[in-house]
Amino acid sequence: MNDMLKTDIRFLKGIGEKRAAGFKKLGITTVEDLLFFFPRAYEDWQNTASIREAPENEAVAIKAIIISRPLPIKTRSGKMMYRTCATDGAGIVDLIFFNNRFVTDDLKENEEFIFFGKIRTTDKGSREMLSPRYEKAQKGQHLHSVYKQNSVITSKMISKAVKTALEVFSESITETLPAEQIMKYKLAGIKNALYSIHFPKDENDIKAARRRLIYEELLTLQLGILSNGKTSDEKTSCIIKEDFTDEFIKMLPFEPTGAQKRAVKECVRDMKMPSPMRRLLQGDVGSGKTAVAAALMYSTVKNGYQSALMAPTEVLARQHYETFLKFFKDTGIKITLLTGSTSAKNKRLIKEEIKNGEADIIIGTHAVITDDTVFSDLALVITDEQHRFGVNQRSALRSKGNSPHVLVMSATPIPRTLSLIIYGDLSISILDEKPKGRKEINTVKIPSHYHERMYSFIKKEVAKGHQCYIVCPMVEESEDIEADRKSAEEHFSLLSSTVFSGLRCGLLHGKMKPKQKDEVMLAFKNGEIDILICTIVIEVGIDVPNANVIVIENAECFGLSQLHQLRGRVGRGDAESHCILVSDSKGETATDRFSILCGTNDGFKIAEEDLKLRGPGDFFGSRQSGLPTMKIASLMTDSRILYAARDEAEKILSDDPDLKKPENRFLNKKISALFADMS
Repeated sequence: MNDMLKTDIRFLKGIGEKRAAGFKKLGITTVEDLLFFFPRAYEDWQNTASIREAPENEAVAIKAIIISRPLPIKTRSGKMMYRTCATDGAGIVDLIFFNNRFVTDDLKENEEFIFFGKIRTTDKGSREMLSPRYEKAQKGQHLHSVYKQNSVITSKMISKAVKTALEVFSESITETLPAEQIMKYKLAGIKNALYSIHFPKDENDIKAARRRLIYEELLTLQLGILSNGKTSDEKTSCIIKEDFTDEFIKMLPFEPTGAQKRAVKECVRDMKMPSPMRRLLQGDVGSGKTAVAAALMYSTVKNGYQSALMAPTEVLARQHYETFLKFFKDTGIKITLLTGSTSAKNKRLIKEEIKNGEADIIIGTHAVITDDTVFSDLALVITDEQHRFGVNQRSALRSKGNSPHVLVMSATPIPRTLSLIIYGDLSISILDEKPKGRKEINTVKIPSHYHERMYSFIKKEVAKGHQCYIVCPMVEESEDIEADRKSAEEHFSLLSSTVFSGLRCGLLHGKMKPKQKDEVMLAFKNGEIDILICTIVIEVGIDVPNANVIVIENAECFGLSQLHQLRGRVGRGDAESHCILVSDSKGETATDRFSILCGTNDGFKIAEEDLKLRGPGDFFGSRQSGLPTMKIASLMTDSRILYAARDEAEKILSDDPDLKKPENRFLNKKISALFADMS
């Protein structure tokens, strides 16, 4: 693309300062932004309906002749209303416009127009359309683009501005894809694609334009992810020469699953290579990721190097620390825990041990990546719940060693299409088996008037010596949320003083100080709390085997994958476990979620369904994943193009790692722009 397309939108004919501000709210500041602001839908103005037979309150096109010029009428509110009528020979329709003085010049008697909008029948039996869009019938444009608009900028204004931009800047729209790619996939040129996406003659125009633009978007994305992640010339000084993982596996008090053994071997193979391992370990809740990580850390230490594991919360870091102490008992391996709450004195001692190599395995939170934490010989970096870390935090830990091996662990099963976007620079290992003896969790959905029966059930489980979570979506009430959405604080106050007054209730939510959270979670883990009333702060892998019931209030407020993660807090012990979804929602989306969750415990199936229901932009409920906003591609419908783009990206980078060749220079520019926006 030519740099002329970076021209500020306010310099385009018909757009001044005021409209430019309106365009900015839509994310449009340059001519290039405007050209790549694609229609969200198309309206077919060719298939017109008769005035008499047009369906009520549905958007339709009507071809009719103006009977009388629009008359201005001042309404009680001070608005100007313009009223006219038109006929198609079989019926008459009243046309009403508000604050649009241009209709008096546009709509002239005896001229034929196509009007597009919703038609309705009034109490008097006449038919009318409010503020329909229109054009002269002889213009002959059948498909009209519909754009996202706001209070300042209408869809029609955007269409007009795009047309001007395509005319004025036509010569500046230069090809961005290599000719070889265009020929191979029979793609439209960029200029034709842009014109066709905005002003298509027919559906074939739209299909061809979309195919070209989707391919370019996904190719650019894959090139960016691959070139920013792996580099073919990156070498590590931490090659693992001898595999000690079998030795570790023999020490385990249980038999690992086939999937765990396979994942360990895949990682070991990578760690023996001159290039550092970059691998994602995906596993459903309770699939045994920690044991895989421990095996690799054991082998790394036995080869004379250090390993580090970073968790997103202190509670989870401490849980890993306690688990690893059990795994490595009597091995002579020194394990240290470094978190934000570690005392200043202990921090100095621990950091000295890390620096001089006395500490073999370091487990912690963000404290592990502070500038004054220096490693002696860090060879393996493991991050748990990767999408909860920012990009800078992840790279900071990786930079602590000399190109160390990196293993990313995620308990959020991710569909393959989405993993190519989020973790495209990583190889993937999947734990698709659950350890022997792990029971399925019984999941049911109940209406709110079943509360008393549910409370009786909870009391019985507590009487058996078990524990329970009750999850509420909000911490406190506000004017923006529904009155029936219970806050954790209100819930705790009510339940602890009434129905559960004889039991030990605890409260946990995100607004508590880290030390308070840790104290409550530790008390629950130690069996000092019977019922923990909380928010989604317990979503991340806390392990309390004695908890076998989880109640999720207002379950319609949570996404499908989030519900599955919450459900995974139970089912970790020998007792039969239960997940109770409480909701009165009759909405289609909520009903679909509950049906899927009650029908399967398979996290990967649930992830696929969640992607379909929610789309990639909201899959994690946050942007911490680094997921870019795609302008035209869809991971649900464009997976075939994504896989093709991935293959081509690998070939291009293999031939031209730095994208310096002339045919790749525009792709290089687009990648730089994309990742500048994402950072």
